[in-house]
Order: sequence, then C-alpha cells, then structure tokens
Amino acid sequence: MDKLKKVLSGQDDGNTEGPGILERANQASTLAWGTRIKGFVICFVLGAFCSILGTCLLWLPGVGLAVFAVFYSVGNISAVASTMFLMGPLRQVKTMCAKERALATTIMLVCLVLTLCAAFWWKNNGLALLFCFLQFLAFTWYSLSYIPFARDAVLKFFSMCM
Repeated sequence: MDKLKKVLSGQDDGNTEGPGILERANQASTLAWGTRIKGFVICFVLGAFCSILGTCLLWLPGVGLAVFAVFYSVGNISAVASTMFLMGPLRQVKTMCAKERALATTIMLVCLVLTLCAAFWWKNNGLALLFCFLQFLAFTWYSLSYIPFARDAVLKFFSMCM
C-alpha cells in the first residue's frame, strides 16, 4: 500500500530494490552534531598520531620501513575516514569520486595499496618509500581540493618558483 501511495504521489523513483547499502548506512547514521565532531576529532587525531608514530619508527633497524608504511597508511585511512563523521559515508564517497577529486583519490588509494605491497610482499624499501611520498602528495592534493582556490594558488606558487 505504501508503494502505491509513493507511485501515485510521484515520490517513487522506480527503484524496486530499495536503497543501496551506502544510502542505508547514511540514513542509519543519526548521530548528533556533537557526537559527529567528537568522532571526527578522535579519528583525525588518531590518524595524525599513527602517521607521526610511523615516521618516528622509520629509523628502527631492520623493520623500520615496514612499520612506517603500515602506520603511515593507517594514518591516512583514518584521516580520510574522519570526514565521514561530518558528512556521512554516502556523501563522503560521492565527494571523493567527484570529478575534481577522482584522480587524486585514485592515486592516493593505489599508492596506499602499493606501499603495503612494496613493504610486505615485494620487500623493496626504496619502492615503499617512493609510494609513501606519492601517497602524501596525492593526499595533499586531495585535501587542497576542499579549500577554494587552494590548488590554483599552489600551482601558481610552483610556476613562479620555476
């Protein structure tokens, strides 16, 4: 009966399967604004802490680079996930895949996976460090896309330097 009411009132979008998993997760997240802020801060600080800890552990003999790669990658994942508290998972995924961020998001995620592959599977320290650096650049470029005209300012700055 509810379906008939939606169809007759023009509110039915034709989706017979119901909302997708991301839409249901977004609807289920009914956190209060204060809780969202706390979750964001905790997740972001945890990400920053993991990245800094990974950098400090980089100098451990033998296993330092592998530990660095893991902590740095976990820190980046936590920092990106922290914004899901503010805007919800569905909107976060949509903004990450927006045309102005899609390339930076893809490069960041690919470099994240390649960092872990280089550290554990291939056991190539130089490659792991290179992928961490590329991951940092992609994450920075991704983050700058949220600040109006920041990317343009960075490009102009580097063009003046060269």
